[in-house]
Amino acid sequence: MAATGRKHLVRDFNHFITCYLCRGYLIKPTTVTECLHTFCKSCIVQHFEESNDCPRCGIQVHETNPLEMLRLDNTLEEIIFKLVPGLREKEEQQEVDFWRRSQPKENGQDSLRCQRFPDVGEDGEDGEDDDCHRSDPQIAICLDCLRNTGQTGDTSVTDLMKRFIRCSSRVTVGTIKKFLSLKLKLPSSYELDVLCNGEIMGRDHTLEFIYMTRWRLHGDNTYPMVLEYRPRIDFG
Repeated sequence: MAATGRKHLVRDFNHFITCYLCRGYLIKPTTVTECLHTFCKSCIVQHFEESNDCPRCGIQVHETNPLEMLRLDNTLEEIIFKLVPGLREKEEQQEVDFWRRSQPKENGQDSLRCQRFPDVGEDGEDGEDDDCHRSDPQIAICLDCLRNTGQTGDTSVTDLMKRFIRCSSRVTVGTIKKFLSLKLKLPSSYELDVLCNGEIMGRDHTLEFIYMTRWRLHGDNTYPMVLEYRPRIDFG
């Protein structure tokens, strides 16, 4: 007589796939590299606005910028979407709805998709053939050159011919740096800083994250979002 295996319900795995902070299913699961505890991305980012400690174990994640110690867990995200039917579609629709509500209208048209903004792909190139992240919510940004303030006489970094670009909200600062290096024809060893409201942004920060935590929350409702770039300044 063949043994029948026990059926597992989703609730049997809830301990592993729910967020300690919001108690819901992990959305964009993000792991703290210091202690390996995982939370929803939005939950842990919001927590780190008030504290540098892990909310679960209390360890200090980073003295000044705990956001640098976060890593997305794409494998866990795929597992959760397979375990919970309909969760992926629900979250994607909520994200699209959010960006539709957030983007302003000009003359009855959606300014995020204004044709004067070239597209930027994950490889740092701009072109019509790159389909990477085309289905993602899009965001328009303005890249301004931050003029030298006396710390360095470097004049290699100049204004872009086209300062306005449109790209996926999931594009990271690291990709923006690659794009700038390509357009400005900088050597591979050249280091740039990208800033929002005068604060240096980490390489793993996405444009969505910067918009929500640095641009919108500081009362900047103008559009597009302005990012500044400059040669990296060595204070050592």
